Amino acid sequence: MQSDLQTRLCDAVDAGFDQQTAFLSELTAHPSTRGQEQSAQDFMARALTVRGYAVDRWQIDVAEIQDLPGFSPVLGPYDNAVNVVGAHRSKTRQGRSLILNGHVDVVPAGPLDMWDSPPFEPRIADGWLYGRGGGDMKAGLASNLFALDALAACGLAPAADVYYQSVVEEECTGNGALACLARGYTADAALIPEPFAEHLVTAQLGVIWFQVHLKGRPTHVAYAGSGANAIEAAIPLINALHAMEHRWNAAENRPDDYAHMDHALNLNVGKFQGGDWTSSVPAWSVFDVRMAIFPGQSIVAAKAEIEQVILDAARENDFLRNALPEIVYHGFHAEGYALSQDSSANAAAAINALDHAHQSTTGEPLVREAITATTDARFFGLYADTPALVYGPRAEAIHGFNERVDLESMRRITKATALFIADWCGTENF
Repeated sequence: MQSDLQTRLCDAVDAGFDQQTAFLSELTAHPSTRGQEQSAQDFMARALTVRGYAVDRWQIDVAEIQDLPGFSPVLGPYDNAVNVVGAHRSKTRQGRSLILNGHVDVVPAGPLDMWDSPPFEPRIADGWLYGRGGGDMKAGLASNLFALDALAACGLAPAADVYYQSVVEEECTGNGALACLARGYTADAALIPEPFAEHLVTAQLGVIWFQVHLKGRPTHVAYAGSGANAIEAAIPLINALHAMEHRWNAAENRPDDYAHMDHALNLNVGKFQGGDWTSSVPAWSVFDVRMAIFPGQSIVAAKAEIEQVILDAARENDFLRNALPEIVYHGFHAEGYALSQDSSANAAAAINALDHAHQSTTGEPLVREAITATTDARFFGLYADTPALVYGPRAEAIHGFNERVDLESMRRITKATALFIADWCGTENF
Protein backbone atom coordinates (compact mmCIF):
# COMPACT_ATOMS: atom_id res chain seq x y z
CA MET A 1 0.00 0.00 0.00
CA GLN A 2 1.26 3.47 -0.83
CA SER A 3 2.43 5.50 2.16
CA ASP A 4 0.31 8.49 1.14
CA LEU A 5 -2.84 6.32 1.32
CA GLN A 6 -1.79 5.09 4.76
CA THR A 7 -1.41 8.68 5.90
CA ARG A 8 -4.76 9.71 4.43
CA LEU A 9 -6.58 6.81 6.07
CA CYS A 10 -5.03 7.46 9.48
CA ASP A 11 -5.83 11.16 9.18
CA ALA A 12 -9.42 10.28 8.28
CA VAL A 13 -9.73 8.14 11.42
CA ASP A 14 -8.41 11.04 13.50
CA ALA A 15 -10.84 13.46 11.86
CA GLY A 16 -13.79 11.22 12.66
CA PHE A 17 -12.70 10.08 16.09
CA ASP A 18 -14.90 12.42 18.12
CA GLN A 19 -17.87 11.13 16.15
CA GLN A 20 -16.68 7.55 16.70
CA THR A 21 -16.42 8.09 20.44
CA ALA A 22 -19.92 9.58 20.51
CA PHE A 23 -21.18 6.59 18.50
CA LEU A 24 -19.60 4.17 20.98
CA SER A 25 -21.11 6.04 23.90
CA GLU A 26 -24.59 5.94 22.38
CA LEU A 27 -24.29 2.25 21.51
CA THR A 28 -23.04 1.40 25.01
CA ALA A 29 -26.09 3.14 26.47
CA HIS A 30 -28.31 0.42 24.99
CA PRO A 31 -28.65 -2.30 27.69
CA SER A 32 -28.30 -5.12 25.18
CA THR A 33 -28.24 -8.11 27.50
CA ARG A 34 -29.53 -11.45 26.16
CA GLY A 35 -33.05 -10.97 24.80
CA GLN A 36 -32.82 -7.18 25.02
CA GLU A 37 -30.62 -6.48 22.00
CA GLN A 38 -33.33 -5.13 19.69
CA SER A 39 -32.84 -1.41 20.39
CA ALA A 40 -29.08 -1.73 19.90
CA GLN A 41 -29.65 -3.63 16.66
CA ASP A 42 -32.08 -0.94 15.50
CA PHE A 43 -29.32 1.58 16.17
CA MET A 44 -26.81 -0.50 14.21
CA ALA A 45 -29.21 -0.98 11.29
CA ARG A 46 -29.82 2.78 11.06
CA ALA A 47 -26.08 3.49 11.13
CA LEU A 48 -25.49 1.06 8.27
CA THR A 49 -28.48 2.29 6.28
CA VAL A 50 -27.45 5.96 6.34
CA ARG A 51 -24.04 4.90 5.05
CA GLY A 52 -25.60 3.21 2.04
CA TYR A 53 -25.01 -0.43 2.93
CA ALA A 54 -27.55 -3.08 1.98
CA VAL A 55 -28.98 -3.98 5.39
CA ASP A 56 -30.23 -7.46 6.23
CA ARG A 57 -32.02 -7.65 9.59
CA TRP A 58 -33.55 -10.98 10.52
CA GLN A 59 -34.73 -13.09 13.41
CA ILE A 60 -32.70 -16.23 13.99
CA ASP A 61 -34.64 -19.41 13.29
CA VAL A 62 -33.34 -22.29 15.40
CA ALA A 63 -34.77 -24.81 12.94
CA GLU A 64 -32.47 -23.45 10.23
CA ILE A 65 -29.26 -23.90 12.23
CA GLN A 66 -29.85 -26.66 14.80
CA ASP A 67 -28.41 -29.40 12.58
CA LEU A 68 -25.30 -27.44 11.56
CA PRO A 69 -21.82 -28.02 13.01
CA GLY A 70 -21.15 -25.64 15.86
CA PHE A 71 -24.77 -25.23 16.97
CA SER A 72 -25.27 -24.78 20.72
CA PRO A 73 -28.50 -25.96 22.37
CA VAL A 74 -30.90 -23.36 23.75
CA LEU A 75 -33.49 -23.56 26.50
CA GLY A 76 -35.64 -20.53 25.75
CA PRO A 77 -37.39 -19.07 22.70
CA TYR A 78 -35.52 -17.11 20.06
CA ASP A 79 -38.33 -14.68 19.24
CA ASN A 80 -36.07 -11.80 20.24
CA ALA A 81 -32.73 -12.91 18.73
CA VAL A 82 -32.03 -10.56 15.81
CA ASN A 83 -28.92 -10.25 13.64
CA VAL A 84 -27.95 -7.28 11.48
CA VAL A 85 -25.61 -7.43 8.48
CA GLY A 86 -24.63 -4.51 6.26
CA ALA A 87 -23.24 -5.53 2.87
CA HIS A 88 -20.87 -3.56 0.69
CA ARG A 89 -21.01 -4.92 -2.84
CA SER A 90 -17.87 -4.07 -4.78
CA LYS A 91 -18.19 -2.74 -8.32
CA THR A 92 -14.92 -4.34 -9.45
CA ARG A 93 -14.46 -7.31 -7.10
CA GLN A 94 -10.74 -7.23 -7.77
CA GLY A 95 -9.69 -7.84 -4.17
CA ARG A 96 -10.32 -10.40 -1.45
CA SER A 97 -13.62 -10.42 0.40
CA LEU A 98 -13.93 -9.81 4.13
CA ILE A 99 -16.26 -10.29 7.07
CA LEU A 100 -16.10 -7.66 9.81
CA ASN A 101 -17.78 -9.39 12.72
CA GLY A 102 -18.76 -8.15 16.16
CA HIS A 103 -21.34 -8.98 18.80
CA VAL A 104 -23.81 -6.51 20.27
CA ASP A 105 -24.96 -8.68 23.19
CA VAL A 106 -23.46 -8.00 26.61
CA VAL A 107 -23.45 -9.87 29.92
CA PRO A 108 -25.62 -8.74 32.86
CA ALA A 109 -24.30 -5.84 34.90
CA GLY A 110 -24.72 -7.45 38.33
CA PRO A 111 -25.53 -5.42 41.46
CA LEU A 112 -25.72 -1.79 40.37
CA ASP A 113 -24.47 -0.48 43.70
CA MET A 114 -21.12 -2.15 43.04
CA TRP A 115 -20.48 0.09 40.00
CA ASP A 116 -18.90 3.51 40.43
CA SER A 117 -21.38 4.85 37.87
CA PRO A 118 -24.44 3.31 36.20
CA PRO A 119 -23.32 0.62 33.72
CA PHE A 120 -25.57 1.83 30.91
CA GLU A 121 -24.81 5.51 31.38
CA PRO A 122 -21.35 5.52 29.78
CA ARG A 123 -18.86 8.11 30.93
CA ILE A 124 -15.40 9.10 29.78
CA ALA A 125 -12.59 9.74 32.25
CA ASP A 126 -8.81 9.82 31.79
CA GLY A 127 -9.00 8.43 28.28
CA TRP A 128 -11.28 5.50 29.16
CA LEU A 129 -14.94 4.94 28.33
CA TYR A 130 -16.74 3.19 31.18
CA GLY A 131 -19.88 1.10 30.73
CA ARG A 132 -21.10 -2.44 30.35
CA GLY A 133 -20.21 -3.70 26.89
CA GLY A 134 -18.06 -0.71 25.96
CA GLY A 135 -15.05 -3.01 25.84
CA ASP A 136 -16.73 -6.34 25.16
CA MET A 137 -17.23 -5.56 22.40
CA LYS A 138 -18.99 -2.42 21.26
CA ALA A 139 -15.69 -0.60 20.79
CA GLY A 140 -14.90 -3.29 18.23
CA LEU A 141 -18.17 -2.71 16.42
CA ALA A 142 -17.32 0.99 16.32
CA SER A 143 -13.79 0.38 15.05
CA ASN A 144 -15.05 -1.84 12.22
CA LEU A 145 -17.60 0.74 11.12
CA PHE A 146 -15.37 3.79 11.36
CA ALA A 147 -12.53 2.02 9.57
CA LEU A 148 -14.90 1.71 6.61
CA ASP A 149 -15.86 5.36 7.13
CA ALA A 150 -12.19 6.32 6.84
CA LEU A 151 -12.02 4.73 3.39
CA ALA A 152 -15.18 6.56 2.35
CA ALA A 153 -13.75 9.86 3.62
CA CYS A 154 -10.83 9.30 1.25
CA GLY A 155 -13.23 8.72 -1.66
CA LEU A 156 -12.56 4.98 -1.62
CA ALA A 157 -14.40 1.73 -1.03
CA PRO A 158 -13.16 -1.85 -0.68
CA ALA A 159 -12.55 -3.52 -4.06
CA ALA A 160 -14.21 -6.68 -2.78
CA ASP A 161 -17.43 -7.58 -1.00
CA VAL A 162 -17.40 -6.74 2.70
CA TYR A 163 -20.01 -7.93 5.19
CA TYR A 164 -20.34 -5.92 8.38
CA GLN A 165 -21.94 -8.18 11.00
CA SER A 166 -23.57 -7.15 14.28
CA VAL A 167 -24.61 -10.42 15.86
CA VAL A 168 -26.28 -11.62 19.04
CA GLU A 169 -25.71 -14.74 21.14
CA GLU A 170 -21.90 -14.53 21.29
CA GLU A 171 -21.90 -14.52 25.08
CA CYS A 172 -23.92 -17.71 25.45
CA THR A 173 -24.01 -19.85 22.28
CA GLY A 174 -22.44 -18.26 19.22
CA ASN A 175 -25.58 -19.09 17.27
CA GLY A 176 -25.73 -15.54 15.91
CA ALA A 177 -22.50 -15.98 13.96
CA LEU A 178 -23.62 -19.46 12.89
CA ALA A 179 -26.86 -17.98 11.56
CA CYS A 180 -24.82 -15.58 9.41
CA LEU A 181 -22.99 -18.53 7.85
CA ALA A 182 -26.28 -20.35 7.30
CA ARG A 183 -27.61 -17.25 5.53
CA GLY A 184 -24.74 -17.40 3.05
CA TYR A 185 -22.36 -14.76 4.38
CA THR A 186 -18.91 -16.13 3.63
CA ALA A 187 -15.66 -14.45 2.68
CA ASP A 188 -11.92 -14.94 2.21
CA ALA A 189 -11.15 -13.80 5.77
CA ALA A 190 -12.86 -12.55 8.92
CA LEU A 191 -11.74 -9.87 11.36
CA ILE A 192 -13.22 -9.82 14.88
CA PRO A 193 -12.06 -6.94 17.14
CA GLU A 194 -12.54 -8.59 20.52
CA PRO A 195 -10.76 -6.69 23.34
CA PHE A 196 -7.44 -8.48 23.64
CA ALA A 197 -5.10 -5.51 23.94
CA GLU A 198 -4.08 -5.13 20.28
CA HIS A 199 -2.74 -8.70 20.13
CA LEU A 200 -3.56 -11.26 17.46
CA VAL A 201 -5.29 -14.27 18.99
CA THR A 202 -3.56 -17.42 17.76
CA ALA A 203 -5.68 -19.92 19.68
CA GLN A 204 -8.83 -19.94 21.77
CA LEU A 205 -10.45 -22.48 24.02
CA GLY A 206 -13.74 -24.25 23.56
CA VAL A 207 -16.50 -23.99 26.15
CA ILE A 208 -19.23 -26.31 27.41
CA TRP A 209 -22.16 -25.11 29.50
CA PHE A 210 -24.28 -27.52 31.52
CA GLN A 211 -26.65 -27.68 34.47
CA VAL A 212 -26.72 -30.30 37.20
CA HIS A 213 -30.16 -30.95 38.72
CA LEU A 214 -30.25 -32.63 42.14
CA LYS A 215 -33.15 -33.98 44.15
CA GLY A 216 -33.23 -34.38 47.92
CA ARG A 217 -35.67 -35.61 50.56
CA PRO A 218 -37.46 -32.71 52.26
CA THR A 219 -38.33 -32.69 55.93
CA HIS A 220 -38.58 -30.21 58.78
CA VAL A 221 -35.11 -29.17 59.84
CA ALA A 222 -35.85 -30.53 63.34
CA TYR A 223 -35.64 -33.98 61.76
CA ALA A 224 -32.84 -33.23 59.30
CA GLY A 225 -31.26 -36.63 59.85
CA SER A 226 -34.19 -38.27 58.10
CA GLY A 227 -33.94 -36.00 55.06
CA ALA A 228 -31.45 -35.50 52.26
CA ASN A 229 -30.09 -32.00 51.63
CA ALA A 230 -29.99 -31.34 47.86
CA ILE A 231 -27.85 -28.23 48.32
CA GLU A 232 -25.15 -29.83 50.44
CA ALA A 233 -25.14 -32.85 48.12
CA ALA A 234 -23.83 -30.58 45.36
CA ILE A 235 -20.56 -29.89 47.22
CA PRO A 236 -18.81 -33.25 46.58
CA LEU A 237 -19.97 -33.15 42.95
CA ILE A 238 -18.41 -29.73 42.48
CA ASN A 239 -15.21 -30.95 44.16
CA ALA A 240 -15.09 -33.91 41.77
CA LEU A 241 -15.50 -31.58 38.79
CA HIS A 242 -12.61 -29.46 40.02
CA ALA A 243 -10.46 -32.59 40.29
CA MET A 244 -11.33 -33.33 36.65
CA GLU A 245 -10.38 -29.74 35.77
CA HIS A 246 -6.98 -30.33 37.36
CA ARG A 247 -6.45 -33.51 35.32
CA TRP A 248 -7.39 -31.84 32.06
CA ASN A 249 -4.83 -29.10 32.72
CA ALA A 250 -1.98 -31.57 33.18
CA ALA A 251 1.09 -30.86 31.05
CA GLU A 252 0.64 -33.98 28.94
CA ASN A 253 -2.84 -32.83 27.87
CA ARG A 254 -1.89 -29.34 26.69
CA PRO A 255 -1.54 -28.58 22.98
CA ASP A 256 1.45 -26.52 21.87
CA ASP A 257 -0.35 -23.18 22.03
CA TYR A 258 -1.04 -23.75 25.73
CA ALA A 259 2.07 -25.67 26.77
CA HIS A 260 3.32 -22.69 28.77
CA MET A 261 0.11 -22.31 30.80
CA ASP A 262 -0.33 -24.30 33.98
CA HIS A 263 -4.06 -23.65 34.23
CA ALA A 264 -5.59 -22.62 30.92
CA LEU A 265 -8.83 -24.56 31.42
CA ASN A 266 -11.13 -23.06 34.03
CA LEU A 267 -14.26 -24.58 35.50
CA ASN A 268 -16.73 -22.09 36.90
CA VAL A 269 -19.89 -22.69 38.91
CA GLY A 270 -21.68 -19.59 37.66
CA LYS A 271 -25.14 -20.00 39.16
CA PHE A 272 -26.66 -21.92 42.05
CA GLN A 273 -30.30 -22.27 43.00
CA GLY A 274 -32.00 -24.50 45.53
CA GLY A 275 -34.43 -25.00 48.34
CA ASP A 276 -37.77 -23.42 49.18
CA TRP A 277 -37.71 -22.60 52.89
CA THR A 278 -35.04 -21.85 55.47
CA SER A 279 -36.40 -24.36 57.98
CA SER A 280 -36.93 -27.14 55.46
CA VAL A 281 -34.26 -29.56 54.27
CA PRO A 282 -33.99 -28.57 50.58
CA ALA A 283 -35.61 -30.94 48.13
CA TRP A 284 -33.86 -29.65 45.04
CA SER A 285 -30.90 -27.71 43.73
CA VAL A 286 -29.56 -26.73 40.33
CA PHE A 287 -26.09 -25.42 39.56
CA ASP A 288 -24.78 -24.10 36.25
CA VAL A 289 -21.23 -24.89 35.16
CA ARG A 290 -18.91 -23.53 32.49
CA MET A 291 -15.98 -25.79 31.56
CA ALA A 292 -13.31 -25.03 28.99
CA ILE A 293 -11.66 -27.47 26.58
CA PHE A 294 -8.52 -27.25 24.46
CA PRO A 295 -8.51 -26.88 20.67
CA GLY A 296 -8.73 -30.38 19.25
CA GLN A 297 -10.33 -31.79 22.41
CA SER A 298 -13.52 -33.66 21.53
CA ILE A 299 -16.75 -32.21 22.90
CA VAL A 300 -18.33 -35.65 22.82
CA ALA A 301 -15.52 -37.19 24.85
CA ALA A 302 -15.45 -34.23 27.25
CA LYS A 303 -19.18 -34.53 27.91
CA ALA A 304 -18.86 -38.25 28.50
CA GLU A 305 -16.16 -37.66 31.12
CA ILE A 306 -18.13 -34.85 32.77
CA GLU A 307 -21.13 -37.13 33.10
CA GLN A 308 -19.05 -40.00 34.47
CA VAL A 309 -17.38 -37.76 37.04
CA ILE A 310 -20.73 -36.44 38.27
CA LEU A 311 -22.37 -39.85 38.43
CA ASP A 312 -19.39 -41.47 40.17
CA ALA A 313 -19.43 -38.74 42.81
CA ALA A 314 -23.20 -39.07 43.22
CA ARG A 315 -22.89 -42.79 43.85
CA GLU A 316 -20.77 -41.98 46.90
CA ASN A 317 -23.81 -40.27 48.44
CA ASP A 318 -26.27 -42.51 50.29
CA PHE A 319 -29.27 -40.67 48.89
CA LEU A 320 -28.03 -39.62 45.45
CA ARG A 321 -27.00 -43.13 44.44
CA ASN A 322 -30.73 -43.86 44.28
CA ALA A 323 -31.70 -40.47 42.85
CA LEU A 324 -28.93 -39.76 40.34
CA PRO A 325 -28.42 -36.19 39.12
CA GLU A 326 -29.82 -35.02 35.81
CA ILE A 327 -27.37 -33.24 33.51
CA VAL A 328 -28.83 -30.71 31.07
CA TYR A 329 -26.78 -29.09 28.32
CA HIS A 330 -27.69 -25.59 27.21
CA GLY A 331 -25.68 -22.73 25.81
CA PHE A 332 -22.09 -23.14 24.68
CA HIS A 333 -21.14 -26.30 22.82
CA ALA A 334 -18.06 -24.57 21.48
CA GLU A 335 -15.00 -26.25 20.03
CA GLY A 336 -11.59 -24.68 20.48
CA TYR A 337 -9.98 -23.01 17.46
CA ALA A 338 -6.32 -22.39 16.68
CA LEU A 339 -5.49 -19.96 13.90
CA SER A 340 -1.89 -21.06 14.46
CA GLN A 341 -2.81 -24.46 13.00
CA ASP A 342 -4.13 -22.98 9.74
CA SER A 343 -1.31 -23.58 7.26
CA SER A 344 -3.21 -22.24 4.24
CA ALA A 345 -1.81 -19.54 2.03
CA ASN A 346 -4.94 -17.50 2.70
CA ALA A 347 -4.30 -17.51 6.46
CA ALA A 348 -0.65 -16.58 5.99
CA ALA A 349 -1.60 -13.70 3.70
CA ALA A 350 -4.26 -12.39 6.09
CA ILE A 351 -1.93 -12.53 9.10
CA ASN A 352 0.82 -10.82 7.12
CA ALA A 353 -1.54 -8.04 6.02
CA LEU A 354 -2.71 -7.46 9.59
CA ASP A 355 0.86 -7.56 10.89
CA HIS A 356 1.85 -4.87 8.39
CA ALA A 357 -1.19 -2.74 9.24
CA HIS A 358 -0.47 -3.01 12.97
CA GLN A 359 3.19 -2.11 12.57
CA SER A 360 2.35 0.83 10.33
CA THR A 361 -0.04 2.13 12.98
CA THR A 362 1.89 1.43 16.18
CA GLY A 363 5.50 1.05 15.12
CA GLU A 364 5.58 -2.26 16.97
CA PRO A 365 5.43 -5.88 15.75
CA LEU A 366 2.11 -7.64 16.18
CA VAL A 367 2.11 -9.77 19.34
CA ARG A 368 0.59 -13.25 19.05
CA GLU A 369 -1.36 -14.64 22.00
CA ALA A 370 -3.32 -17.77 22.91
CA ILE A 371 -6.32 -16.83 25.04
CA THR A 372 -8.28 -18.71 27.70
CA ALA A 373 -11.69 -17.58 26.43
CA THR A 374 -13.76 -18.35 23.35
CA THR A 375 -14.98 -16.09 20.53
CA ASP A 376 -17.06 -16.42 17.38
CA ALA A 377 -13.84 -16.97 15.39
CA ARG A 378 -14.39 -20.73 15.60
CA PHE A 379 -17.33 -20.63 13.20
CA PHE A 380 -15.28 -19.12 10.42
CA GLY A 381 -12.11 -21.08 11.08
CA LEU A 382 -13.64 -24.51 11.73
CA TYR A 383 -16.80 -24.56 9.62
CA ALA A 384 -16.22 -22.12 6.74
CA ASP A 385 -12.53 -22.64 5.90
CA THR A 386 -11.98 -18.95 6.61
CA PRO A 387 -9.05 -17.60 8.63
CA ALA A 388 -10.48 -15.60 11.52
CA LEU A 389 -8.29 -12.84 12.92
CA VAL A 390 -9.22 -11.75 16.44
CA TYR A 391 -7.61 -8.35 17.04
CA GLY A 392 -9.16 -5.57 19.08
CA PRO A 393 -8.57 -2.79 21.59
CA ARG A 394 -7.40 -2.84 25.16
CA ALA A 395 -10.21 -3.17 27.70
CA GLU A 396 -10.36 -3.94 31.40
CA ALA A 397 -12.93 -5.49 33.76
CA ILE A 398 -14.95 -7.09 30.98
CA HIS A 399 -17.76 -9.13 32.59
CA GLY A 400 -16.89 -7.27 35.81
CA PHE A 401 -17.69 -4.00 37.55
CA ASN A 402 -16.55 -0.72 35.98
CA GLU A 403 -15.82 -2.27 32.59
CA ARG A 404 -13.82 0.17 30.51
CA VAL A 405 -12.10 0.50 27.14
CA ASP A 406 -9.00 2.52 26.28
CA LEU A 407 -10.11 5.07 23.67
CA GLU A 408 -6.63 5.65 22.25
CA SER A 409 -6.32 1.90 21.81
CA MET A 410 -9.64 1.94 19.92
CA ARG A 411 -8.22 4.71 17.72
CA ARG A 412 -5.16 2.61 16.89
CA ILE A 413 -7.29 -0.47 16.17
CA THR A 414 -9.50 1.59 13.85
CA LYS A 415 -6.47 2.84 11.94
CA ALA A 416 -4.98 -0.64 11.66
CA THR A 417 -8.33 -2.03 10.52
CA ALA A 418 -8.65 0.63 7.83
CA LEU A 419 -5.16 -0.17 6.57
CA PHE A 420 -5.90 -3.89 6.68
CA ILE A 421 -9.11 -3.47 4.67
CA ALA A 422 -7.32 -1.37 2.06
CA ASP A 423 -4.55 -3.95 1.74
CA TRP A 424 -6.65 -7.11 1.92
CA CYS A 425 -9.58 -5.99 -0.19
CA GLY A 426 -7.86 -3.40 -2.36
CA THR A 427 -9.63 -0.14 -3.11
CA GLU A 428 -11.89 1.29 -5.77
CA ASN A 429 -13.47 4.71 -6.17
CA PHE A 430 -16.34 5.29 -3.79
